[in-house]
Amino acid sequence: MAAYGRPTLRDLFDEAPTPHIAHPPRTHHRDFYLATDGSYRAAGGTAPGDDAREFTGGLGVVIETRDGERVARLSVPNRAPDNNVAEYRALHLGLDVLAARSPADASVGVLIDHDVLAENLNAAVLTERDPHLEPTHSVTHPPAIGLHWRGISSRLRDFAEIRAARIDSGYNPAHPLANAPDEYAHVNGEPDRCLLPEAPSATGDDRYPPPSRADRGSASD
Repeated sequence: MAAYGRPTLRDLFDEAPTPHIAHPPRTHHRDFYLATDGSYRAAGGTAPGDDAREFTGGLGVVIETRDGERVARLSVPNRAPDNNVAEYRALHLGLDVLAARSPADASVGVLIDHDVLAENLNAAVLTERDPHLEPTHSVTHPPAIGLHWRGISSRLRDFAEIRAARIDSGYNPAHPLANAPDEYAHVNGEPDRCLLPEAPSATGDDRYPPPSRADRGSASD
C-alpha cells in the first residue's frame, strides 16, 4: 500500500480534531509533525489462554517539518500482547526519534488513529502545563502500557509545545508502515535527517483560521 499523493502531515493535522485542547489558527505553525501507528496480529493458536499463540505486528513512524520535508520514517516489526500496547509503543518510539532530531524549543503536532491515546496525551499536556488545573479527562491505561506511558510522559517535557490530533487510520501515513514492516523495511535505511523548518511567514496569518475552520463562525462582539 503506497502512500503517494497523501496530504502532508501539517494538512492532516489542521483538518483533525484535537481532543480536550482548543485548536486555534496558529496550530498550523507546528515546527514538526509526528504520525505513529502500531499494529497487532495473533498467529498460531486462537483459543483464550492458548500458550502456542504468537503475537506479531509492527510500529510505524513518520516525521515531517511544517514545510513538508521528511525527517524520518520507520517501519519495524513488533511483538505486542494487544493493539493498545502496540499503539503506545509506536508513539514512544516516535517521540524518542523526534526528540533526538529536534531542538528543545520545538512545537509538535502528533497524529494518532487511537482515540484513548490521543485523549491521554492531551490530558497529560494540560496537567503538565498547569498542575492545579482539573483535567476534563482522567488518564487511564492498561497495566501492560505502564512503562511506555512513563516514557511518553517524560518525552513531553522535551518539547516546548505538543498536542495530539485524532485521524482515521486510512489517512494515517504511519498505518501501512506498521501493518507491513516486511514490505517497508527499506525505509529504515533512509539517511538520518535533522531538518529545521523554515521560519514562519511574517504576514500575520495567525489572524485567520485554516480553511477547515473558516466556516465555523465566531462569537458575537
